[in-house]
Amino acid sequence: MSGSKLSKFAEQKARADHPLAMTVHDMPLPVEVVKADAQRTRTGRWKMLALMLVCASPVIASYFTYYVLRPEGRSVYGELIDPQKDMPKLTVSDIKGQSVDLDNLRGQWLLVNVSPGACAERCQQNLYFSRQLREVLGRDKDRIERVWLVTDQAPLDPKLQPLMHQVTALQMPSEVVQSWISPGAGQKLEDHLYVVDPMGNFMMRFPANMGVEGASKAKRDLGRLLKASSSWDQAGR
Repeated sequence: MSGSKLSKFAEQKARADHPLAMTVHDMPLPVEVVKADAQRTRTGRWKMLALMLVCASPVIASYFTYYVLRPEGRSVYGELIDPQKDMPKLTVSDIKGQSVDLDNLRGQWLLVNVSPGACAERCQQNLYFSRQLREVLGRDKDRIERVWLVTDQAPLDPKLQPLMHQVTALQMPSEVVQSWISPGAGQKLEDHLYVVDPMGNFMMRFPANMGVEGASKAKRDLGRLLKASSSWDQAGR
């Protein structure tokens, strides 16, 4: 074996006989560990935010479409409420005296009539229009629930029964109603039909003392709302 080969063999053997050397430079610095953890935390938060936005995007898109991207010349008959008012956390009674959690109304579009139990002419007309508006929406009618908020303890006239078909009647003092739903300037609560979205937001009221022509315009508004929310709101709760 030549001298050069012997020299290389001795050098290789010497390296094999010693453990690998470790220095502090081979270990990550504490500050680098902290920075890496912070980066992972930020990345995780952005991913969570992105997921939340993806889940909420259908709701955001439908409201953006209805409130912002209105085709030129399109009129809205109902008055949009800004800011919207969320449904209060409240337990009320139905007309049979049974307790009802108001939160149970969430999950449907609500057409709301408000009046004392005596239900004078305007109340009866609003009950009639709410029934007609729901029916003319065809297959979308099951996405709408008719609600009558009765502002006193007066017994209901049996003659109202034909108008009460598929109406959820709940007793709620007028001052409590007005913490959620309010009439237009110079009007009374019972003068309007109101719209509440499936999330419980009071978001629209139709003009006071609505007639047949107004009801036709109200139908268009409801149709637009249902169309704009069709991607995330389905019939039933």
